[in-house]
Amino acid sequence: ELDLNHERIGKIENLENLTQLERLCLRQNLIEKIENLHNVSLQELDLYDNVITKIENLEELVNLTILDLSFNRISRIENLDVLTNLNKLFLVQNKISKIENLSKLTKLTMLELGSNRIRKIENLQSLVNLTSLYLGKNKIDKIENLNVFKNLTILSLQSNRIVRMENLENLINLDQLYLSHNGIEKIEGLEKLTKLTILDVAANRIKKIENVNHISTLEEFWCNDNQISNWDDLHHLVPLKKLNTIYLERNIIWMSSDDPEKINPMYRKKIMLVLPWIKQIDATFCR
Repeated sequence: ELDLNHERIGKIENLENLTQLERLCLRQNLIEKIENLHNVSLQELDLYDNVITKIENLEELVNLTILDLSFNRISRIENLDVLTNLNKLFLVQNKISKIENLSKLTKLTMLELGSNRIRKIENLQSLVNLTSLYLGKNKIDKIENLNVFKNLTILSLQSNRIVRMENLENLINLDQLYLSHNGIEKIEGLEKLTKLTILDVAANRIKKIENVNHISTLEEFWCNDNQISNWDDLHHLVPLKKLNTIYLERNIIWMSSDDPEKINPMYRKKIMLVLPWIKQIDATFCR
């Protein structure tokens, strides 16, 4: 194992004698190019926060299971075909505009593509072993092409341009769904998601709490910063006896009638009356 973080390293070199090297961490350096990596034994390569512009010269790393190229300047997913043992791939905060060239990475269980410029969910059909898919902070406007992900437990699509909850019916093992900061107007499409424990639809345009009362496993419901105006909506959550955390602040029901910037003095009490088993309302624990 070799950790050389924050050392102002500008070039990958002089590693050829480390024939038993399994983990190489070169975070927060000034590396511009992936090169001189002939260490077949390498299982984990971390080049997070450098100035790399191209994915290249990885063909000898056939035993790699974890690759982190987040916070670089990469514009294209390419040259990964030989890394068939890859289990986790991190490409956060780059300049990637298209999901492509991943079809050979069938052992992948985690794919992290947050904070890029991706407009469409596509070309993931062969990644049937994915359990976690992170696509937050992109430019995606439609939930689609997810029908093969029966093993998926975490799906993160927050901070995109999604207006409709759809095409989720095959994600039967989904445990956590993150859709905050989009343009969603209605909670829907969750009929088959009966194993969800966390549902985050905060900061959308939702006017009504609905279509979740069948999710008996639900533990956390994040619905703050929406447009919920009717207290009766809370009764829809009564069947959810495992629910312990609810976020509803800055909805219309949260606002004081005198000043929309201030909390309704009855807000917490009203929630507790309908859902007395709740342990946390917004960021505050219940007594």
